Formats: sequence, structure tokens, C-alpha cells
Amino acid sequence: MVYRTKGTCSQAIDVEAENGVITSVKFVGGCAGNTAGIAKLVVGMNVDDVIHKLEGTPCGMRPTSCPDQLARALKQLKSGQTANA
Repeated sequence: MVYRTKGTCSQAIDVEAENGVITSVKFVGGCAGNTAGIAKLVVGMNVDDVIHKLEGTPCGMRPTSCPDQLARALKQLKSGQTANA
């Protein structure tokens, strides 16, 4: 699914999971090294574990971040929605 981010430098996150395990993450935009690193770290991890670890992570003075937006995308993926408005 493609999740349109809000409040971050990245514009979207393309995330896939199978049987509760993350199989692919690709950020569109954002800090290239950081988002690539996050994507590599979470592939193979349980969706719920990633949500638990990343949810609520701020970016400087912003109340959200690319990791927080990934957690939100995973929550939406779990709920069966395919994209956000």
C-alpha cells in the first residue's frame, strides 16, 4: 500500500507486509540515509513490534517523523485500508 505522509519531509511510504511481517518499505522523499536505514531495519520485523517501537517518535520540534508516519502506515495496513486521503 502507499501511505501519504503528513508533517514530514517524505511525501509517501510504500509498505508491504505478509502474515504480520514487513516485507518491503520504500520512502518517497525525506532524508535519504535515514529513511533507507529505517526501511532496512524493519524488513523482516513483526508489524506490531515496529508500531510499538516507532509510534510517537518526533522529529525536532515536529510532533511526527518518518518513523512515526511508518507506524501510522502500518496501523492502516493492519486495519485493511489500502490508502489514506
